[in-house]
Amino acid sequence: MADRRNGDDPGRTGEHDRQGVFRRGGAPDRPDEFEKLYRPRESEQRVVGETRRLPPAEDVPPVRPRRPQRPQQSPRSQRRSTHSAGRVYDGRGIERRRKERRRRLATTITVTVLVLVLGVPLVFAGGFYLYANSRLERVEALLDYEGRPDEQPGTTYMIVGSDSRQGLDEEQMRELATGYAEGRRTDTIMVLYIPDDGDPTIVSVPRDSYVPLAVPGYADNKINTAFADAVCGTNDAGEEVCGGPAPLVETFERASGVHIDHYVEIGMGGFVDIVDAVGGVELCPEEAMVDPKAGLDIEAGCQMMDGGTALGYVRTRATPRADLDRIARQREFFSALVQTASAPSTLFNPFESVPLVLAGTDTFMVDEGDDLRHLASMLLAMRGGTQTTAIPVGQTPTLDGVGSVVIWDEARSEEMFGAMRAGEPIPESAFQD
Repeated sequence: MADRRNGDDPGRTGEHDRQGVFRRGGAPDRPDEFEKLYRPRESEQRVVGETRRLPPAEDVPPVRPRRPQRPQQSPRSQRRSTHSAGRVYDGRGIERRRKERRRRLATTITVTVLVLVLGVPLVFAGGFYLYANSRLERVEALLDYEGRPDEQPGTTYMIVGSDSRQGLDEEQMRELATGYAEGRRTDTIMVLYIPDDGDPTIVSVPRDSYVPLAVPGYADNKINTAFADAVCGTNDAGEEVCGGPAPLVETFERASGVHIDHYVEIGMGGFVDIVDAVGGVELCPEEAMVDPKAGLDIEAGCQMMDGGTALGYVRTRATPRADLDRIARQREFFSALVQTASAPSTLFNPFESVPLVLAGTDTFMVDEGDDLRHLASMLLAMRGGTQTTAIPVGQTPTLDGVGSVVIWDEARSEEMFGAMRAGEPIPESAFQD
């Protein structure tokens, strides 16, 4: 093996003069390429002892004033800032708890104000609702029986205006020309039908409609006979059954196949009180009408009618078509009353809405399962877009022992009832003027 320590050794390159020292070839007075890469720049070279010149005064940046130093604190209480200048920790959470107390105080004040502003009226409204709901008179009108139609799409209300004089004294009966008849009979029978999709429709049921009665012992007769409490019979169980809300509902359901969901009844006294509570209603008779039996004497044209006048207007039969004309006037009145009672000027005015609710709940009679909210839903459903019609009439013959009756048009009435059973809007072809 060659000895690399020997200078005459052929393995030497000639660029090492001693062990561990590396020499580069080239001119001794010129830097080689390696030195060019790593030699410091002239700008980085400083001459020892050279005087350093200060820049001119106008080139010196302004000096920012220093913040005053805080007094020294003990390590336990010394504060330290976080990245956010707005949050400071003192090691014990005093500032954090102080902020939390202020936040809880603000929340408590806000909640208290809301309770006083909103809570008190809500409590009052809730209490008033319970009180008004308790004033409703209830009756068993929607009873199950064998063969009753099942529940159907849509919603139906049977609305009955009775000629009951309950709540009227002798002077009022004389002023209103109601007479002194005992018991109660139907002056108005209507069905409010609310389809699943479409506008509600008020369907008038002629009270002389000739249908099978649900009162035991009675065959076909006028539908209002099923409501008269003087009409009684004995059923198969030996129990006496008299006319009233339940037999009336059953009679209509059997004749039409339409399931009734809610029942609402109002007497003459309540009728007058409700109209007067809303300040009267505007009705537009096409001709002057005079009927001493109904206490009616009015001119033609639109006019405001108080409770007594409106009662005579919907009860009179002193017109060529008698009961059929009365049905049209009842629909006109009912629509006008709903529009007036549900107007914002009435609903949001306690001086009108409170007397209206008290007058209504004092005289309305509903089914055992109905509440004030059902009456409100009925009112809102008829607020806009309500159509009015009647069960299509086929004939109006006079029958022995019964008198003048109304026989439904079989095809058109079935078209109407079929739509109601399916929860669909009533087609115009089934409408009756």
